[in-house]
Amino acid sequence: FFFFFWVLSLSLSVYTQGITTNRRVHLQTLHTATVRLLLIELLLNWLEYGFVVTEAGFGADIGAEKFFDIKCRESGLVPQAAVLVTTVRALKAHGGGPSLSPGTPLPVEYRSERLDLLEAGCCNMNQHIANLVRFGVRVVVCCNRFATDTDAEVDLVVRHAQQAGAFWAGASEHFSDGGSGAVQLASAVVDACDAARADEKPSFRFLYESELSLEDKIRRVAVDIYHADDIVLSDATKANLALYESLGYGKLSVCMAKTHLSFSHDAKLVGVPSGFTVPVRDVRLSAGANFIVVYLGTISTMPGLPTRPQFFEIDIDADGNIAGLS
Repeated sequence: FFFFFWVLSLSLSVYTQGITTNRRVHLQTLHTATVRLLLIELLLNWLEYGFVVTEAGFGADIGAEKFFDIKCRESGLVPQAAVLVTTVRALKAHGGGPSLSPGTPLPVEYRSERLDLLEAGCCNMNQHIANLVRFGVRVVVCCNRFATDTDAEVDLVVRHAQQAGAFWAGASEHFSDGGSGAVQLASAVVDACDAARADEKPSFRFLYESELSLEDKIRRVAVDIYHADDIVLSDATKANLALYESLGYGKLSVCMAKTHLSFSHDAKLVGVPSGFTVPVRDVRLSAGANFIVVYLGTISTMPGLPTRPQFFEIDIDADGNIAGLS
């Protein structure tokens, strides 16, 4: 159940001028009949153009910030809506619920109504909404509903999301009801994109301008998105930033690497932590990708994949002995 610590995953719906088509796309589901993929059907029947939907990953403090400040800056794409996905269980965890461990039974607090925990944890969702609104996009909040969620709990989440500035908020029940359980969500995304298209000019904006120094870009993300008091850079990190700027890389975006379990660099600081300073452990230039990777706290990054997968080196002999495993 560690997934529920991945509190708010984000998807950005980017509306682009595409090519219309009359072909119907079908998706085989657990239902006995084949059903049309909802968003594709909306595309074909209602709209002149199509939708591009991409999962930015994790929350508005990591995936969305990178998508907006790096991908949109590099590609020139302008997002029209952001879908913020949350769960009652995740917000209870941010409200002081028991710790969750993979392979262990889910504590009763997550399987029964606990409005006190949920009320305390909604601040986390509210901050994600505020972060997204800061970029000038309309926010659609999807509460993925579990069978153990009560109506009172879902209503509480929806009410908080609406008060925090969401364009639309509601429960999605596609897990139990299939495509019909996500009709309202899909319609809300269409409405949000329609509203964005009706604007005289795009309201989308970056968090920082390319002309800022690399250190100030890091500080801007930490203070404005993580809500830290400040950042702390080692002498070696400052020297590397100065080197990159002297080599002409000062206008690159910063790609922040940190835990997804907290707005801060510390996974134990749940909810909306305050009064903390973000330690910048290291920075590395990714010139080909056009950004500077910034390592916060004790975060580790995934290693790059080799050109020759390791499974080519694994074998088993006639006696059943396996070779090539590290």
